[in-house]
Amino acid sequence: MKTSDVSGSLDPEDWNRTREQAHHMLDDILSYIENISKQPVWQPAPQEVRAKFKTPLPNSPTPLWALHEEFRENILPYTVGNVHPGFMGWVHGGGNVPGMLGEMLAAGLNANCGGRDQVPLEVERQITHWMRDLFKFPDTASGLFVTGTSMANLLAVLIASRTRLGTHVREHGLCASGSKLRGYTSCAAHGCIRQAFDLCGLGTASLREIKTDANHRLRIDELKYWIAQDRREGLTPFITIGTAGTVDVGAIDALDSIASLCRAEDMWFHVDGAYGALGALSKTIAPLLEGMSQADSIAFDFHKWGQVPYDAGFLLVRNVEQQLSTFSAPAAYLNRETDGLAAGSPWPCDLGPDLSRGFRALKTWFTLKSYGSERLGAMIDKSCALAWLMQQRIAREPELELLAAVQLNIVCFRFRSENPDPLNRQIVIDVQNSGLAVPSSTMIDGNFAIRAAIVNHRTQSADVHRLIDAVLERGRHYARETLSGKPTLLA
Repeated sequence: MKTSDVSGSLDPEDWNRTREQAHHMLDDILSYIENISKQPVWQPAPQEVRAKFKTPLPNSPTPLWALHEEFRENILPYTVGNVHPGFMGWVHGGGNVPGMLGEMLAAGLNANCGGRDQVPLEVERQITHWMRDLFKFPDTASGLFVTGTSMANLLAVLIASRTRLGTHVREHGLCASGSKLRGYTSCAAHGCIRQAFDLCGLGTASLREIKTDANHRLRIDELKYWIAQDRREGLTPFITIGTAGTVDVGAIDALDSIASLCRAEDMWFHVDGAYGALGALSKTIAPLLEGMSQADSIAFDFHKWGQVPYDAGFLLVRNVEQQLSTFSAPAAYLNRETDGLAAGSPWPCDLGPDLSRGFRALKTWFTLKSYGSERLGAMIDKSCALAWLMQQRIAREPELELLAAVQLNIVCFRFRSENPDPLNRQIVIDVQNSGLAVPSSTMIDGNFAIRAAIVNHRTQSADVHRLIDAVLERGRHYARETLSGKPTLLA
């Protein structure tokens, strides 16, 4: 084929037919969300479906309608299920329709939000201003959309370490600094904190994990002790990372006490608020977050309690200059001007490592504008109320046992048994496979726990009772088999 025979454009040959198919696809996914409660929460994909994704790269085009049919048949039924109201497995938001439509528009714009003088960056800056006001940060604060809190925590550790050591480490590396940095967090903190120290080149041994109290909160007395001990040993304490909503039970560290200690010790105070930070939208939860406004940085996800479609993580930093000195990297191809498309500095690429960035801000902007802070706060309150409802139901069932006090929206419990860990592990698998509900699991004080994280805005009291009923049914089933002497999966 001669070059002159190919237009080179990937646009549709028939725009009307493409528009018709696009409308059909939009209607189809809206119907899916509207009727999601009629579907299983989750179901395993058959091997014949998995095999379809092991075929070679296609050489020839596939019509859009055929791709949609493949999606409907082989992808749509086998997702993780967090859109479903019965999904209470992990801290995943349920998404929302305005946010989904905003994502569609963002994909059509195909804007690279790493820089340049464009209004999509103003959308991101507006959300930064909103978050700055929500968390009572000063005008000097900066914000950046990232994939999620794991990345935001990594960037915060980088900023804190560069602020402590000086920008010369960007050229000469950590070894040239001569300092042995030490960071602190609770032993209940998310594993991404440890990973951040690894990826920053500090090493996981540079992170000291502090014991927690009976409410799974970082012990301030232990933190004080180890900071003093590490200083005596010639180490340099530089950051304490508090948690607003721990991954296991939803505990909130004493953020105000950590803030005061960090000020006294000249340390960076960072908050991992992956899902709990947005509790600031709730009049009920906001008082529990006292002290967060004193942080040097906060990491959180709009795609959790904010219900924005994945992914939409965010990092808020008190002093933009510290963020700029950590990441800004001038280059000839990134020259700035006072006019034209190269204006509008600083750019998001000056605040983080990504030059190529999607327009995550638009789906977040659509969500925040569509619902407003009061309605989002009420939704957060509802999820906590459902957790309290679940706790009350567990208390009424003698066969069930609560393993941790409910603090926000996470409930950890188990079916009572002489051999509870293998029994409850199998119950979780059985309930997931049933498609009725999806809990997850964790370990609480060495005990295997069934974990229900109520995050999805679609979840109602009936979904809570359905999960408890399913756990009771499976637990009783295995108890009967044990009494009858029949072999069970637990043998």
